[in-house]
Amino acid sequence: MTVQAVRVSPAWLRLREPADAAARACELVEPIRTRLPDKGRAVIHDLGSGTGSMGRWLAPRLPGSQHWVLYDHDAALLAHAREDHPVVAADGAPVTQETRQRDITCLCPGELAGASLVTASALLDMLTAAELGRFAAACAEAHCPVLVTISVVGRVDLTPADPLDEPIAAAFNAHQRRPRGGRRLLGPDAVEAAAEALSRLGAHVEVRPSPWRLGGAQAALASEWLRGWVGAACEERPELAAAATAYLRRRLADATAGRLRVTVHHHDLLALPR
Repeated sequence: MTVQAVRVSPAWLRLREPADAAARACELVEPIRTRLPDKGRAVIHDLGSGTGSMGRWLAPRLPGSQHWVLYDHDAALLAHAREDHPVVAADGAPVTQETRQRDITCLCPGELAGASLVTASALLDMLTAAELGRFAAACAEAHCPVLVTISVVGRVDLTPADPLDEPIAAAFNAHQRRPRGGRRLLGPDAVEAAAEALSRLGAHVEVRPSPWRLGGAQAALASEWLRGWVGAACEERPELAAAATAYLRRRLADATAGRLRVTVHHHDLLALPR
């Protein structure tokens, strides 16, 4: 992910944050709690942090003093993170934060040295295999737990069903695997690739489901997700555009009326050094 590659709006991140928080696999937090330092503060590196939603979710679930280091290529997102960050851990200990504007695929050797935990969210699918390899190597060098959440796996369930659901899903998944810089993005294959890479480097890896479950109460998020999902599918397969216009109109009407249920499947991954 280069500095110019992916720009995400703060509004979209704000809209999705409650769904991400509800979806994350909370059972993966307990093994992290037991591996944090007994004395001193934990140093947590959050890669591709955006506006800092991972810290707002995780810091209050972990005990002890924490210092979060947030990395993102987008200075505007980091500015939002500085304005809204957690200040208290689960046991009332202080939480501090700093931000670093970086292309996380070009971290300097040893930049994660001394980390107590490395985290990321909604990141892996935007990496190529080579970038994932560098990510895994940097995490292995840090020799600490790694928690990566909300990675797409290429499965979406919509109720009621529509004949266009499957073609649009297939086109979207192909878009997720599109080439960038001569190499294909991992897209929905990223979690499996990350698990294999981290395991080869000596980690014990656990993977858990973390699906978005969107109903009437999440109609705004479902509608915005639909626009992006259908738009990416049509970018990949322009021949879908005519039928997809009517499809999107139907789906948005169902979402607004509270008739649509959407499950967007993700996986969370925890890697623990042996």
